[in-house]
Amino acid sequence: MRLYNTYSRSVEELPPPPGPIRMYFCGPTVYRRIHVGNAFAVSVLPIWLKRWLEQRGYETKLAVNVTDINDKIYDAAPGESAQLAEQATRWYVEDTDDLGLGRPDVEPTAVETVPDQIRMIQELIAGDHAYEVEGDVYFRVPSFPDYGRLSGQRADKVEEQEPNPRKEDPRDFALWKANKPGEDTWWESPWGRGRPGWHIECSAMSEKHLGTEFEIHGGGLDLVFPHHENEIAQSRSLGHRFARLWMHNGMLRFQGEEMHKSLGNDVSLRDALDEWGRDALLVFFLTGHWRKPLDYSHETMTAASARAEGFREVFRGPSIPAPEGDWERFAAALEDNFDTPAALAVMHGWRDHELLRRALDVFGLASLAEQRDAPSEVVELAERRETARRERDFTEADRLREAIESSGWEVRDVADGFQLVPR
Repeated sequence: MRLYNTYSRSVEELPPPPGPIRMYFCGPTVYRRIHVGNAFAVSVLPIWLKRWLEQRGYETKLAVNVTDINDKIYDAAPGESAQLAEQATRWYVEDTDDLGLGRPDVEPTAVETVPDQIRMIQELIAGDHAYEVEGDVYFRVPSFPDYGRLSGQRADKVEEQEPNPRKEDPRDFALWKANKPGEDTWWESPWGRGRPGWHIECSAMSEKHLGTEFEIHGGGLDLVFPHHENEIAQSRSLGHRFARLWMHNGMLRFQGEEMHKSLGNDVSLRDALDEWGRDALLVFFLTGHWRKPLDYSHETMTAASARAEGFREVFRGPSIPAPEGDWERFAAALEDNFDTPAALAVMHGWRDHELLRRALDVFGLASLAEQRDAPSEVVELAERRETARRERDFTEADRLREAIESSGWEVRDVADGFQLVPR
């Protein structure tokens, strides 16, 4: 199994089965409903990868966090940030559950790991990698010579992330922030009342559940800098190997522009599921390589819906055995940097029910193989239409066909009678 590593800028082999393969993907910041692009990064790609690795004989553990302490939450609900974070976390779980792919093995929250974050900050201060200034604690960027390697930025050209004239170096970033007016949640610490910075949260959560060295760290391309760059600096300054391979997925686009909450052009996962259904949405995600941008639009979703229906159509016909070696072609596509479009192209050529069902199940799409039974009243209409056709009463047969279609079904004439198919 080979995956592209942002850190080395090359495709690298994973260790052979059974591994283990421990994975940490940066989850949502919970201040509103999750959007479609974020859902792919946190609830689709990592779970698809986990399912495939397990099918190939790997032992896996997947952690996807919930960021429930963040400036965005304070800004969205002044004085009620904790309530908003709790409500938005419920939305996140409800909406991603409806994708039908299952949950990660562990879903740590920033709130529950604050003590772990405080201990990590204390260790960084003891190692002279961090310092306290009037209740704030900052990481010393110059103390980590490899800073900028993940993102490719020169350390001396890094822009100031959090302006503060009291910092030793403009590049230094916050590990702990003193409590400010309007922030309704805080924790006691050796530096006074406050709360952790964003970056230390993920270092602490990943290491608590996966150890100080693990195989894969994932997230969107927008997290390469500063978030993941800062995670590396924190953890490796403590002597931890941290993540071996860094996966960064391409961003979802809407009408040619990056889909992002801050841009106001995001489509919520809830709305997408309600409009298109989970099958069409998952097929849509399959059509793009995980490293590249993917355009979400009415046209691309209509095409994905048609592809999903095409798979359903295969199971309405006879099963035709696929050529020998076709499963290996499918597997080779996924083994080569998890190339889902190439795997999808192989699947589209199959009429082999067993093989196609097995492949669809990797992506949580085995439901496309299920045949729905028409309601009894629709079956009765079809039987009456069959009788009308035998009696050559084509006017009545046409009227009954229209009644069947208005009920959401299509009637097809086959050799031994009729077949009812959802429209």
